[in-house]
Amino acid sequence: KAAGAPVKFDFSKLEPGQMSIPEWRGQPVYVVNRTDAQIEALPGLNSLLKDPESTNTEQQPPYITNIERSIKPNLLVIVGLCTHLGCAPKYIPEVGAASPMGDKWEGGFYCPCHGSKFDMAGRVYAGVPASANLKVPPYSFESDKVLVIGVDPEGV
Repeated sequence: KAAGAPVKFDFSKLEPGQMSIPEWRGQPVYVVNRTDAQIEALPGLNSLLKDPESTNTEQQPPYITNIERSIKPNLLVIVGLCTHLGCAPKYIPEVGAASPMGDKWEGGFYCPCHGSKFDMAGRVYAGVPASANLKVPPYSFESDKVLVIGVDPEGV
């Protein structure tokens, strides 16, 4: 597995808003079952982000081109390492006043090492040390319940 073998992950028990962290190539991979509200908030954050359109093509496979940065809109799959210095960002799904991040927070990831923030698609906020969005690893689906991290979809 550490050398790069694919990892299968059954995401069927992930409740909306919940995250799990399988490991692939010795790295944590954040798998989040996003809620509809988390997905709907994404377009409204574009003006606050460094790369809202994910133009840095090194941060995701070529088949990830939508605002959700995912194959299935509700399922986010990202490498859980900050693009600044490699710390592990914390998942903070709480929105607004319920969040320690403040009223304008729509949920996402916060790196406690140097203060970088990422939205629920792993896109980096402007004005933080991280320079790039969180990386999306190659992945595909074996079935309606099983994700395969490290293998691109067939035909890509």
